[in-house]
Amino acid sequence: MKSKLSTKRLQNYATQILTNKATYAVALALLATNVDAQKKPLDMTVFDEWQSIGMKELSNNGAWVAYQVNAQESDNSLNFFGLKTDKSLNFHRGEGSVFTSDSKYAIFKIRPFYKDLKLVRIKKKKEHEIAKDSIGILNLATNKVEKLPNIKSFKTPKNGGSFLAYLLEKEEVKKDKKEVADSAKTKEKPSKTAGKDKKDQPLELVLRNLASGQKKSFKNVMNYEFSENGKQLIFSTKQAKKDSLDKTKYGVFLVNTATFAQKQLVDTIGEFKQFVFDDSATKVAFVGTSDDEKKENKTYHLYYTTTVNQQEIKKTELVGLKKDWQVSENRLPKFSKDGNALFLGLAPKLAEKDTTLIAEDHAKVDVWSYKDDFVQPQQLKNADREKKRTYLSVIDLSNPTKITQLADFDVNQVEMINEGNSLFALGTSDNAYRVSAQWDATRRRDYYIINTKTGQRENLVSGLVGKVEISPNGKFAVYYNGETALWSSYNLTTKETKVLNKKIKVKFYDEENDSPTVAQEYGIAYFTDNDNTVLIKDRYDIWEFDLAGDRKPENMTNGFGRKHKITFDINQLNEDVKTVNRDLPIFLGAFNNDNKQSGVFQTIISKSKNPEEITMSDTWGAQNMKKALNADEYIYTKESFQNSPDVYVTSNFKDEKKVSAINPQQKDYSWGKGELVNWKTYSGKDATGVVYKPENFDPTKKYPVIVYFYEKLSDNLNRYQAPAPTPSRINHTYFVSNDYIVFTPDISYTIGYPGKSAEDYINSGVEALKKNTWINGDKIAIQGQSWGGYQVAHLITVTNMYAAAWTGAPVVNMTSAYGGIRWGTGMSRQFQYEQTQSRIGKTLWEAPELYIENSPLFKMPNVQTPVVIMHNDEDGAVPWYQGIEMFMALRRLQKPVWMLNYNGDDHNLLKRANKNDIQQRQQQFFDHYLKDKPAPKWMTEGVPATMKGIDWGFDLDKSKDK
Repeated sequence: MKSKLSTKRLQNYATQILTNKATYAVALALLATNVDAQKKPLDMTVFDEWQSIGMKELSNNGAWVAYQVNAQESDNSLNFFGLKTDKSLNFHRGEGSVFTSDSKYAIFKIRPFYKDLKLVRIKKKKEHEIAKDSIGILNLATNKVEKLPNIKSFKTPKNGGSFLAYLLEKEEVKKDKKEVADSAKTKEKPSKTAGKDKKDQPLELVLRNLASGQKKSFKNVMNYEFSENGKQLIFSTKQAKKDSLDKTKYGVFLVNTATFAQKQLVDTIGEFKQFVFDDSATKVAFVGTSDDEKKENKTYHLYYTTTVNQQEIKKTELVGLKKDWQVSENRLPKFSKDGNALFLGLAPKLAEKDTTLIAEDHAKVDVWSYKDDFVQPQQLKNADREKKRTYLSVIDLSNPTKITQLADFDVNQVEMINEGNSLFALGTSDNAYRVSAQWDATRRRDYYIINTKTGQRENLVSGLVGKVEISPNGKFAVYYNGETALWSSYNLTTKETKVLNKKIKVKFYDEENDSPTVAQEYGIAYFTDNDNTVLIKDRYDIWEFDLAGDRKPENMTNGFGRKHKITFDINQLNEDVKTVNRDLPIFLGAFNNDNKQSGVFQTIISKSKNPEEITMSDTWGAQNMKKALNADEYIYTKESFQNSPDVYVTSNFKDEKKVSAINPQQKDYSWGKGELVNWKTYSGKDATGVVYKPENFDPTKKYPVIVYFYEKLSDNLNRYQAPAPTPSRINHTYFVSNDYIVFTPDISYTIGYPGKSAEDYINSGVEALKKNTWINGDKIAIQGQSWGGYQVAHLITVTNMYAAAWTGAPVVNMTSAYGGIRWGTGMSRQFQYEQTQSRIGKTLWEAPELYIENSPLFKMPNVQTPVVIMHNDEDGAVPWYQGIEMFMALRRLQKPVWMLNYNGDDHNLLKRANKNDIQQRQQQFFDHYLKDKPAPKWMTEGVPATMKGIDWGFDLDKSKDK
């Protein structure tokens, strides 16, 4: 029998529920606070073990996933997951997995323990003293693994079943104490190779058929290679010791992998490398020399045969080779796809040094000339590369001794078309624009269509600010002219040019370009099958253009992208797939520019209908996918600010399988969340940024703020930032976990006024943020690196609203930096100020007032903000005297300033110890000025040079006030 409640009792019950509900809400809030309180803030001890995803790969049949989990300062691991069996396998210290083409085996490296490798680096041991790699051979049917020690390298054929070849390291023979004593007594001289790296020593090569178990070894091998189809293995040998064996046993050998039968192709002592087969493995080519090993500049020759059944190959004496030119050992020859032509590199012979000269008797000098194509620092930086530069040439195998040179000094870059099957090649030259590149960042080029039979050149376009791409089947050249904003197609056969987008009003170049240079095009997404059409991107959508120009353009995404502010793209799912089918469904990567969501849509190109949404979420990564070669399985990673990247696999993007789960320790630490914010700048422009709040955010508290900026960062809303020591920026996650608010405003620029632009966006954003009751307006700091560092230096000269500032590698004097060198590349810095990031738009002598106005150095007396400068003596991007100029000015003015120079380190810190050091100093600096904690002694007392390497000044000075 059901009981009935009176109306009054119901009213009383309802009142009680409401009262209890309020109490319950309070209790829940307290419970949540208590749970959050149990989580720890991140500290520097967590960095080393924090993980990330390295390589990820699907087997060709889509049944297995391999992915690598990397730790920052610890051992990595390799993981396998069976998609049909849900079987997981983990191999400690595994790296670099390769599936065999038949998907039956996986081969991977097993690295020595990280701690041992680190110890070797610390003790600076030679290569032969370092612990050697092993390899693992995983049978995917039985899940059993075979481990082989001391492996120098291994290879598998791209398309050739279950074959494996590997080189065995030589084991070092350790002498016992008696042998050492006996050697000392007899004054035995050490070997000339003792203690030297043994990269060029011959080793034992092992060939295995993993399926049949067949195995064979070959002695004294130097270089080896499979044919792509796995039918042939070729290798070269070298004498281990002089006259140790008959010379007829040295040279180049070919092994038939079906029978393991071996034959000798070259019977000469020498160096042979750069082996290549044609697709059918019936032809083979390589380069070699029989010159004495000690000769500095050896003469290399081409060796090739059109039938691998030939017992012996002689070096080819090429007809048409220019005087003092030779075959280059620095370029891999390549057969055309149809096997009818062989492409190879030529190079001029290098001048020999006069070894009789005494160095002390001659000057060591760099001669700078205004007539040089490149300034001396750039020449010196690229000298080794230029010595190895090769010039593409071709042999028509119907006339196998005649060579046609396609590239030379005038047109030094030439690329094959349609994998060499085309009658043409594409040539590029920047010769006429090398001097102007000192100040002109447009990278102009002349382009040529070159006849591969005759070497004759036809000028396609001159002085192009853009890029030329050849359709995969070699029928058309497609190029964009940045100065006219027009895409064109050129028919290589009929020589007709058609403008593709002349009547389309939409922009195909960067709509938000705010630099005084030609805007960058959005680019080509893909070509369709048979070179019928080309797919070209605007800011949001993808357009289809008929390459012959006979059919009007179609917006293949039907304007859906622009209407919804979604940017679409087509990823290259597999490197072997060069075109897409117009009539079959394809996946589109998608990114929403408003809310920063990303995901995947599907469409059919020929339909030109609205794409169908498959998935969109507050994550990043699903749009960057790869496909199994022979199965409809897709692999990708997904991440968000709260969730570290993990590996996912799907066949349709509706049902996905998560196959990794890294960083389980994150649950123990306080994290945070990013939120998009919008405001109006002082000048009335719409502005966007991201505010990162602590996980246990309490709106009743007042939080200190660190503002970090560069240019535009809001697209990173859903990107994960692993806790890690900083290369000089701030680690958002780390500071948010330690109860800071981090704010990252986007910045757009007015040409000529980068400093004022930074003020307009950054300062207005901070003012808007300060309106929130949970912001402590007196405890806001700014931090930036490089271009961000410049903006920090500028802001503290025009406002005192910041409690502290940290600037990394800043330019503070554009007048002195303008004429400097970017030592990392050897290039002049002028282009950067006139046309790119600094955005002045004029030369120093055209607008000296703009260079001075935008140089913080001239306003240093205005600075009231305590500031740390990091600038290192091996900075390859911004000359470190810029940091010195800032420090010396503020020091003379007796402003609170510190400068960190990490000896021998670069623009962004590379050395782990330095990253750890700056991370600790950053936290101490911001904690002092934003949380009123005691300052460390490096701030209150400094670190005298006499104490360098003894005391780093990290101890807190509790005796002194701020």
